[in-house]
Amino acid sequence: MASFRVGVQLQPQHTTMAELRSAWEAADALGVDSIWTWDHFYPLYGDGDGTHFEGWSLLAAMAVTTTNAKFGMLVSGNTYRNPDLLADMARTVDHLSGGRHYLGLGAGWFEKDYDQYGYEFGTPGSRLRELESSLQRVKARLAELNPGPMGDLPILIGGGGEKVTLRLVAEYADAWNTFGPPSNFAHKNGVLDEWCEKLGRDPAEVERTVAIQGSEVDDADAYLEAGATHVIVMTGHPFDLGPVETLLAQRD
Repeated sequence: MASFRVGVQLQPQHTTMAELRSAWEAADALGVDSIWTWDHFYPLYGDGDGTHFEGWSLLAAMAVTTTNAKFGMLVSGNTYRNPDLLADMARTVDHLSGGRHYLGLGAGWFEKDYDQYGYEFGTPGSRLRELESSLQRVKARLAELNPGPMGDLPILIGGGGEKVTLRLVAEYADAWNTFGPPSNFAHKNGVLDEWCEKLGRDPAEVERTVAIQGSEVDDADAYLEAGATHVIVMTGHPFDLGPVETLLAQRD
């Protein structure tokens, strides 16, 4: 089996802060390569009015209560924050962690977040145009901040749109995330390689991450063959880390 990284996404819904924190500390102690949460304001599954916590506040807490794993948002809703401010937040969280932060960005899609918090939902096209503008502003702001990031602060873009999103990955990102099944990942991975070729980017410079369900860990080989280099298990309360341990055993 090819070498690969193992991550876990902990969904901040239908849980307590104590349980969530215990989960990310347990994952860090297991030796995962990365820990993630999501950037929504309401649960995505189950009771839509159930308990839920805000993601960037959680990242600041992860920064100071973990010691080994890299961590980040999978992914930030682009228009929820001014991009210059987002760059500053990411740099600050990176310093809190000693340089272990990923900055994850996506165009956004969950309409309830926009409606309830007063953001303009727009259209898929307008959100993608905003994402490209924001990526330019984020990179410019990161270059100006004093001090700059402590670590390499890789920018990860989430999404699989072949005409725009994967072009943005090839042009601006250090890492990319999308979903399965393996055939879907393989196809999108190939399109990203094509965009890299068109734009003169070395495809090997872009880390390939895939978010999977715990039930898919036995398909890890198929995802690696499809081009993934970093497999992230998505899990919600009660935060069963068993599938993550299975992947770690394969990694090691």
